[in-house]
Amino acid sequence: MRNRRLIVSAAVIAAGAGLVPGMAQADESAKPDAHGVSVPAADLGKAAASNFDTFTSAAERTVRPAGKGKAQAQGTAAVEPTVGLSAKGTSARGISLAVDVSVDPDTPIAAYIEWGDGSTDLLDLYGPASHTLAHSYAEIGAYTVKVTLKDATGERGTNTLAVVTPGSDFTPYAPTRLLDTRNGTGGPKAKVPAYGTTRVQISGNGNIPAGVTAVVLNVTATNTTSGGHVTVWPAGSERPTTSNVNFAKGQTVPNLVIVPVDRNGFVNLYNGGWESVDLIADVTGYFTRTSSSGYTALNPTRFVDTRNGTGTAKGQVRGQSTFGVKFTGRDGVPDGATAVALNVTVTNPREDGHLTVFPGGSAAPTTSNVNFRAGQTVANSVIVPVGPDGTVNFRNGAWNGTDVIVDVVGYYDAQSWGAYLPFLPERLLDTRDSSDWAWGPLEGQGYIYMPLSTQYPANTAYVLNTTVTNTRGEGYLTVSPDPNSLSAYQGKWASWPTPPNSSNLNWKRNETVPNLVQAGMGSNGIVDFWNRGWDDIDLVVDIFGVYQTN
Repeated sequence: MRNRRLIVSAAVIAAGAGLVPGMAQADESAKPDAHGVSVPAADLGKAAASNFDTFTSAAERTVRPAGKGKAQAQGTAAVEPTVGLSAKGTSARGISLAVDVSVDPDTPIAAYIEWGDGSTDLLDLYGPASHTLAHSYAEIGAYTVKVTLKDATGERGTNTLAVVTPGSDFTPYAPTRLLDTRNGTGGPKAKVPAYGTTRVQISGNGNIPAGVTAVVLNVTATNTTSGGHVTVWPAGSERPTTSNVNFAKGQTVPNLVIVPVDRNGFVNLYNGGWESVDLIADVTGYFTRTSSSGYTALNPTRFVDTRNGTGTAKGQVRGQSTFGVKFTGRDGVPDGATAVALNVTVTNPREDGHLTVFPGGSAAPTTSNVNFRAGQTVANSVIVPVGPDGTVNFRNGAWNGTDVIVDVVGYYDAQSWGAYLPFLPERLLDTRDSSDWAWGPLEGQGYIYMPLSTQYPANTAYVLNTTVTNTRGEGYLTVSPDPNSLSAYQGKWASWPTPPNSSNLNWKRNETVPNLVQAGMGSNGIVDFWNRGWDDIDLVVDIFGVYQTN
């Protein structure tokens, strides 16, 4: 058996459900060398550029202390000291500050820098000078930087600069429907036409505030009469070539989306199908540049499996019934977590229906997270607030029973450092594209490894959209951190990893299935994509953002 693997070299800002195959034991001597594909740093830098605002305060804004006039030197009016400031974001909590001081040549002067968070720096200068300093804030948010010039006579002038860190924190939001073209919620009561676009208001909608940088939406395509896809992206920018939801004729397909929001507070939804389609968008949270909840990635862990009684009662969830699970205070999720990131799978359903995931202690909303057909195994990513008692509820909206499986991939809380930087979507991998990938489909029981953060340990997780297509049989995809280092792969002494007992998406023969993945980087900055089926698949991976700790 041949196994194809991938190295992605990138400068980025620098389930066993359904089919459960056995563990493949590959002959180490039979494994080929790792194959590589380069993700251009310029492309990802462009994708991230929208986060990095530039802030300036011209030298003319230097304020003189009261009573200080022009100094005299050797009978000639001296240059009155000024300081110009310019700052640019560099990471979730980091900025670079350019300090340009104008003063008479050969004149000693000091620049005292107050960063606005209680920390300071000092530049001892001799004559005109330009310096750039880096600073990282403990909390995301808005700060005022103050630079004061002093010489032997005392204070000579000050300038201030308001800055905002690029990163965003998460605020959970009770699941709420923002768009439903079937009944006119959030827009016209009409299907989105073929190759047409509708937009959704995020900022200022309900209790969602202004200034939202990204939003968590569950986007569903329904009443489909042909195949197609949905692309979600910030209004006011060029539509990317990526996709978020893929659907076939007659399907109802949801997928979680974390998408940037434009400065006017809107996102666009594009119907890439040949015929009109109804679109639904439910919000479960948003990101702002105000300190709230950060993200911590976990190794995927199975919390619930009704097939064997893991985490809840053994046996199918009855139709129109709800069960709750406590997530906080166990298996790495702390007490005080405000939301959890899950992968939720429905399998063995006895009829068509939907599953709704919502905070414990609240009434079931009119939203849905997973839509399924009788006999189907289907998964979807879910980010859901936890109730006051740390629980999350799962409601089977069908009239007959189904099995439910829940894997935890991370959590949000006030103590977590992972601030989010949304990207303009960028394609990292398409195994169908021979111009970038020369090794064809990903074989059964093979894996692809992608070292996204080997040089950037502050990048702890990435938001990706994974899509499998051209499926030759049934199977499931597992995405997990790789235990090997990049040097182990380069030196050809890496060990064969063991994938976790979790799944991210499931497929049957000839299906195209997408799912969002919040991929934790583990300790080595490498993430693996496992084909847990026995037959070849094509794999597409798009990147939508990164969580950073500084």
